[in-house]
Amino acid sequence: MQLESQLPEQTVPGNGRECGGPAPTPGTRRPGGRTARTRAAVRDAVLAGLTEHGYPGLTVEYVAAHSGVHKTTLYRRWKDVEGLVADALDLAGEDSWIPPDTGSLEGDLRALAQEVVTSFTDPAVAASGSAMIAAAFQSERAAEALRDYYIERFARCEALVERAVRRGELPAPPDAAPEIPADAASDATAHRGIDAGALVRSVSAPLFFRLFITREPVDGTVAEQAVAATLAAAHAGAFTAAGKAGASPGAAR
Repeated sequence: MQLESQLPEQTVPGNGRECGGPAPTPGTRRPGGRTARTRAAVRDAVLAGLTEHGYPGLTVEYVAAHSGVHKTTLYRRWKDVEGLVADALDLAGEDSWIPPDTGSLEGDLRALAQEVVTSFTDPAVAASGSAMIAAAFQSERAAEALRDYYIERFARCEALVERAVRRGELPAPPDAAPEIPADAASDATAHRGIDAGALVRSVSAPLFFRLFITREPVDGTVAEQAVAATLAAAHAGAFTAAGKAGASPGAAR
């Protein structure tokens, strides 16, 4: 569920789509040719500027100088710094990331938690992602793009929940047809009534709280605590909403 490790390499999310719909095939919306190269160059310059100067110090002139794209083009296409930052975040959603598939719900959640820890503590990748999140506190457009980015991530995590239900690791939703055993349920219906987004948020939320609110350190122990708490809640049916079949994973923000 990392952010910054995608940003320097790949590319465009946020279409505002609610998580209830199927996640797009990763990478299918990425434009090709010169347009893709230009956006990638601009994105990298935006990330460099955010990391070096923060959102308040980022300028269109900086992006022009470090991307090789004339500032007239930047103003015409992205309008301002807010547009540049939002588009850099959008580009992150066009990557090939898929949720872990370790063979168990516990293993998948542990892998997700470790991604968060690594993404925001590894000096090689942490700075740009942290800078993007900091920008979202100062720009509404960046905040919207960040929200869309994670909605996209949560939508992809529906597959994680589907697998867990089929394996019998999660309680059957109250609206599940009793005549259909869990291991025979289709991908489209296996997770009906289980809020995949809420389940995944439960793992990452305490980590992000420590990283960006209380500014406490996070490590493997903290990640394991988050996983254990989420598993306990999941087994108790905390993410299963009675009477809300097919609830959107993006419904609760």
